[in-house]
Amino acid sequence: VIVSTKRLDGKVVITVRDNGNGIPSKVLDKIFQPFFTTKPAGQGTGLGLSLAYDIIRAHGGDIKVETKEGEGSEFRIYLPT
Repeated sequence: VIVSTKRLDGKVVITVRDNGNGIPSKVLDKIFQPFFTTKPAGQGTGLGLSLAYDIIRAHGGDIKVETKEGEGSEFRIYLPT
C-alpha cells in the first residue's frame, strides 16, 4: 500500500494505491453503495467505503477510483483546502 498527499488546484489530494487483485468491472459501480460486499453472507457488512464516501462528500470533497483487475487499485480523495 502506498499513500501520498499533494496540493492541486486549491485542493488536497490523498492517494491510496495497492497492488492487490483490483476491483472487477462488474461491481465497480456498486462499491460505494451501503451494504455492498463481495464477501459471503455473514462475513462482512460492506459499510466501509459507503461511510467514507459520505464523510468525504459532507466535507465538500470527492473520491475517485481507478482499478485494473490483477494489478491493483488507486483511490484519490479530493478535499477543499
